[in-house]
Amino acid sequence: MRQRAAALIQSEGRVLLHRVVGDAFWALPGGGIDAGETAAQALVRELQEELGQPMEPGALACVVENFFTYAGTAYHEIGLYLHATPLPGSLLLSRPGPYAGVEGSRALEFAWFGPHELEGIDVRPAFLAAHLRHWLVHGRAEVAHIIHRDPGF
Repeated sequence: MRQRAAALIQSEGRVLLHRVVGDAFWALPGGGIDAGETAAQALVRELQEELGQPMEPGALACVVENFFTYAGTAYHEIGLYLHATPLPGSLLLSRPGPYAGVEGSRALEFAWFGPHELEGIDVRPAFLAAHLRHWLVHGRAEVAHIIHRDPGF
């Protein structure tokens, strides 16, 4: 079982997503939670490592049990999705993007998406695009516990 912290970063009615260059799908930025680390600490660390940007973690948005296959490996991931805010002076607030990042030896691409743009892209987990559109249009909701299984899992 894998534990992941993901950042729900909103600015000017848009949400920040990322993908590994070469992948067809987008996801919320974040990464694995290391032993002894809180989800908030993992989020701050991952965004600093991947994008070089300081982040202020916020309230929990949802808990996601995600069952999926990636690159031929089956995963059961527990995701803690937290609201997050770039700190003043952040590149994310001063430039429109897209932004280049890294994760180990893999290149990452970060970009902002508005509610209508989310309808035309592949966002993973699959339920996420609809939830992001709702959050962008209606604001924060109560914390949700979501169980998502990719088809065929």
